Amino acid sequence: MVRLQKILAQAGLASRRASERIIAAGRVTVNGQVVTEMGVKVEPGRDKVAVDGRAVGRKSKLYIALHKPRGYICSRAPEEDRNRIGDLLPKEWSGLFSVGRLDYQSEGLIFLTNDGDFCLKLSHPRYRIPKTYVATIEGRVQPETLKRFTHGIVSAGEKLQADRARLISANNTSSTVELELTEGKNREVRRLFEAENLSVRRLRRVQIGPIKLGELPAGKWRALTEPEIKSLLHNI
Repeated sequence: MVRLQKILAQAGLASRRASERIIAAGRVTVNGQVVTEMGVKVEPGRDKVAVDGRAVGRKSKLYIALHKPRGYICSRAPEEDRNRIGDLLPKEWSGLFSVGRLDYQSEGLIFLTNDGDFCLKLSHPRYRIPKTYVATIEGRVQPETLKRFTHGIVSAGEKLQADRARLISANNTSSTVELELTEGKNREVRRLFEAENLSVRRLRRVQIGPIKLGELPAGKWRALTEPEIKSLLHNI
């Protein structure tokens, strides 16, 4: 017999503490009966557990949107003196992997999941999922530079290209640029600016497909809703 909140955590629905709040809110049923008390135990594989009417299994798929802070790596392998994005999630979710990556100095929206098919479809270049970045650049960025970004720049024998580039603001001290890319080559945004001898002060990913970072604070996460998941996969 296993405590109900542990079953919810193992299914990837929430941490144990958050699972307790879900139970207290009357959202969980066991064999069709609403359970609101803490400490209830169930027998996995025999008792039928549901949250909001949806059956819960030990291998439920989980889809998380995280606001990656600067100074975190996306690797699951431990590295000395380096923070990992997995450290920001409940320990029960140690099996989640990131959908694509953001480099150590970059920040913003990233997805984590235990669904390999979802990961492939959102990260493989052939599916052309648009990703939007906002970069703060030292000095003034000229409109001609952005045109070169959309036409394509060759760097280290590889063509780098933005689908869309927009100058949000510019002065002699700094510029703010929004770029949309679909291929997701390694450090592509930074390499575009480096090819033009421009230094990136800050780089944030603010949108993946139709999902925006919004007001999600740095270091915090939320579960993607079912409509959001469907919208991400709609044209694939």
